[in-house]
Amino acid sequence: MRKLRVLIVDDSVVVRRLLTDILSAEPDIEVIGAVGNGALALAKLTQSNPDVVTLDVEMPGMNGLDLLLEIRKGWPQVAVIMFSALTQRAAATTLDALARGAVDYVTKPGGAGGREAAAQQVRTELVSKIRGLRTSRGARASLAPSRSAARLPALPGVRSAPSPGRLELVVVGSSTGGPNALAELFRELPATFPLPILIAQHMPPLFTKLLAERLSASCRLTFEEGRAGAVLEPGKAWVAPGDHHMRVVRRGTQLVLTLDQGPPENSCRPAVDPLFRSAADACGGAVVAIVLTGMGQDGLRGSEVLSARGAQIMVQDEKTSVVWSMPGSVAKAGLAHAVLTLPELATELQRRARPPVRSSIRVGG
Repeated sequence: MRKLRVLIVDDSVVVRRLLTDILSAEPDIEVIGAVGNGALALAKLTQSNPDVVTLDVEMPGMNGLDLLLEIRKGWPQVAVIMFSALTQRAAATTLDALARGAVDYVTKPGGAGGREAAAQQVRTELVSKIRGLRTSRGARASLAPSRSAARLPALPGVRSAPSPGRLELVVVGSSTGGPNALAELFRELPATFPLPILIAQHMPPLFTKLLAERLSASCRLTFEEGRAGAVLEPGKAWVAPGDHHMRVVRRGTQLVLTLDQGPPENSCRPAVDPLFRSAADACGGAVVAIVLTGMGQDGLRGSEVLSARGAQIMVQDEKTSVVWSMPGSVAKAGLAHAVLTLPELATELQRRARPPVRSSIRVGG
């Protein structure tokens, strides 16, 4: 198997050395260069043929966003992973980068714990994300915000939709490529959408609040970062806050959010599975679950629980996914009632959310 070729771009000598040491130790990854500014990065891109660029968000001269735009214009086949500090400013810039075509990001480790702890954090996050891009058919096509694609043939085992009934809730799980996918999906929904929506997107603190704000600014629905005790309302959406699992519980006639810092699931917190399981407990089968682009299998176990309760499950198709691991695992398990592009998901979600028409046949004379 050919090694994945990686170019490291960061103005910090310490970070360049850390990333080089970590990635060079992996048998299937080759570091083809480590440079400290945008001009050197462009020269290296011209000379070499990387598969992946790890890109610092904040650099003097040509910053990460400016360099990203140059990479997208000149080397659209190269996947870019942003390397971001966990600050408000860096989080905002990283979300800008994702909107402009970066496929993913990794947060820089803090100073606590020393070099080995920092190395382990980066190794855990970055290496898996680089490897995940190898098997992604959609990664190259989805470097820019996703586009509509033709409907794919139904997969073997795609289930027939359950009989329509009155729904109570929509739950959504996403990871790599998720911010753009969420924006495209919800941009099509009207402010009068009749159901509350809960979203688990793999993101750290600060990022999730900014994501909710940006979705609110670009969509007709209202988005908030999830907060404990929030009462769910139609036409509103809540994004699970970073470093917390978000769940829904029923209290009398109301659906209410709870937050906790229980153990990570699928190496994530927030994770999709806890949200999906809680939706099954609170609403039974009166749920539409959607699994969007992402690495790993988060959402699969929760979808199994929802499926057993009779919920409706839809997943994003492979062609428009940056990485099809999460939706693909649900589809391949035979749990999906539909495998659709993002525009098709929006249309189908609106159709399913409409209350069922009741018969008005009069008996007797």
